[in-house]
Formats: sequence, C-alpha cells, structure tokens
Amino acid sequence: MQYLHTMVRVNDIDKSLHFYCDLLGLSEVRRLENDKGRFTLIFLAAPEDEASSKDHKAPELELTYNWDPEEYDSGRNFGHLAYRVDDIYATCKHLMDNGVTINRPPRDGHMAFVKSPDGISIELLQKGEAQEPQEPWVSMENTGSW
Repeated sequence: MQYLHTMVRVNDIDKSLHFYCDLLGLSEVRRLENDKGRFTLIFLAAPEDEASSKDHKAPELELTYNWDPEEYDSGRNFGHLAYRVDDIYATCKHLMDNGVTINRPPRDGHMAFVKSPDGISIELLQKGEAQEPQEPWVSMENTGSW
C-alpha cells in the first residue's frame, strides 16, 4: 500500500494557490482541466516531496475546483492536513504577516494550527526538537476553531 494524496475542494483557485504555494511553500506539480466533468485538479507537493511526487505522483495534496458554484460545509469527520516546517516561529510569523490567523499559536515551540481560505485546518509541526517557548507565541490565545 502507498499513500497517494488528500483531496480538498476549493472555491477560489487563486486564493488557494496563494495560501498553499506562496505562504505555506508547496509547489504545483501538475494540473488537469476536465471540460466534460467541469472541474480542475491541481496537485501540490511539499519541497521535500517534489521528487517523489514527480516520480510516483505521491505524496500530494489535490485541490479540486468545480466550475459550477457549490457551497462546502466543513465536516468534523475530516481532521486536518499536517506539514513539518524548519522553523515554526518564522513560518507562523510569515503567515500572520500575510493576513493568516494563527488559530492555535505555537506556544510550546512545536505545534500550531491555521486554516486555508476554504476552512481546511492545517497543522504545522516543528522539524526535530521543539524550539524554546518564546513571545509573542507563549502569551497568544487560541482564535476560533482548529
């Protein structure tokens, strides 16, 4: 068995690509436009997974954009996507400086949660050992749900 991808539906391709690529650092590895089915599939990979993605089409995040407008409810049966980052504080600061709410700040120097423009919960985990707790993160309260 091999893990291939996780699919999330998105309402706005540009906003989603800005969040996942420009802010989180994923890369678009391929795109499929299906005129008959009226949808676009965009496959993304984390930097350390790009070679595997290109060779094996895994592991990836699949963004699905349906051309006909739909409303998507976020069900609790889907938990979150998780990414390991080199510096959790720098990553959270970069996201916050670009208007992303840090729903669960990295108070412990190890874990944080944010949400995509479509309300998908994203867990960020510090690579290696947790960093020493530091301000402003230690004093920051949770915001919304995560």
